[in-house]
Amino acid sequence: MERKIYKELLAWKGSPDRKPLILQGARQVGKTYIVNYFAGKEYSNSVYCNFEKDEGLRDFFGDLTPEKIIKKLSLYKRREIFRENTLIIFDEIQACPGAITSLKYFNEEANGYHIIALGSLLGVSVNRENFSFPVGKVQFMTLYPLDFEEYLMARGESELIALIGECYEKNAPLDSAFHERALDYYKEYLFVGGMPEAVEEYGKNHNPELVRIIQQTILESYQNDMSKYNRQSEIPKTRIVYKNISTQLAKENRKFQYKNIKQGGRASEFENAIEWLCLAGIASQNYRVEQIMLPLNAYRSLTDFKFYMNDVGLCGASQDIHYEDIIGENPLLDNFKGGLTENYVFNQLTENGLSLYYWTSGTSAEVDFITRIGEDIIPIEVKANINNRSRSLGVYAGRYKPGYAVRISQKNFGFENGTKSVPLYAVFCIG
Repeated sequence: MERKIYKELLAWKGSPDRKPLILQGARQVGKTYIVNYFAGKEYSNSVYCNFEKDEGLRDFFGDLTPEKIIKKLSLYKRREIFRENTLIIFDEIQACPGAITSLKYFNEEANGYHIIALGSLLGVSVNRENFSFPVGKVQFMTLYPLDFEEYLMARGESELIALIGECYEKNAPLDSAFHERALDYYKEYLFVGGMPEAVEEYGKNHNPELVRIIQQTILESYQNDMSKYNRQSEIPKTRIVYKNISTQLAKENRKFQYKNIKQGGRASEFENAIEWLCLAGIASQNYRVEQIMLPLNAYRSLTDFKFYMNDVGLCGASQDIHYEDIIGENPLLDNFKGGLTENYVFNQLTENGLSLYYWTSGTSAEVDFITRIGEDIIPIEVKANINNRSRSLGVYAGRYKPGYAVRISQKNFGFENGTKSVPLYAVFCIG
């Protein structure tokens, strides 16, 4: 399964300033697969170490001298380790604090060894435990679930991707037959999402029920992590907040509200649970920006935010949304579909490296996303269907005079009255 991060891994391998790499990402997004695939393609050999499954490996990091660690790993794995030509893989590195600290010494004393460390819950562990973290001595990358472009790659639609990119750049409509095909794939993606196992299963058998079983298994594994890597008092709070993310996306006002978790709920009660979910990479906050000024992050509200899950397929699965409801555009799903669509757009834009916020003008107007693209602060409105009414976008444009605005919907490409129309299937082009 082709992943766009492969090019970034190649650039890391060839960089003269290469440091040990930490590849972050939630469980089940394909970190172990892509790194082992990369090792097989680009290196003479590799040494794979999983600190969660093989606890004995942790003993090798009492002495953090790189050459001593290499000698022990080589003997234990019965494989010679060569500078430049062997990829050393430290999986579930959060289970071995010594291995995390050792990355500093590999960078300073033995940077000829190529090391990639993987950690699904590294952020949680570093935040909660007394780790000596090698600040400035490692490089970071993040692997997300497959975005929609990667989904199309997995479905063998490279030519369709090229057509979408060309129409995006030219603001020219995509031929109606291809437009409808791309929308059909988008609707599939809303159900399947981007978790690699779910994408692979649907590509092989086109069986939504088998996809849903995989999604539920992933959700259960996240619930298990909430118990295994969390304080006892925070476990029930973390679970109820996670379940509440998709529930609150079904509401007309999608601002995350503690009172909707339980009667009388307060931020102080649930802030640790929210932090855990964000550090684990399975949810993200999108804050309201109070003023349209640079830097946007300096003007964000500290209390008002929307909450999104890391994968749109898991978001639908958490509420047991049926495949037919999405494909057939069941009108009874309209409220939740709006939140599901926002979740999809947030994930796509985040994977493109954009920092996102949202904007409101009291109760009279709301713009779903505000971001900086190039030198411009751009408002982005999201519609689940083909609706072209843009009162909120008009209020924003009248007040702040942006260089242009973006409306994402089922409508074809175009540019009119200062607004760039982007079909839902082309969000991966924005950035």
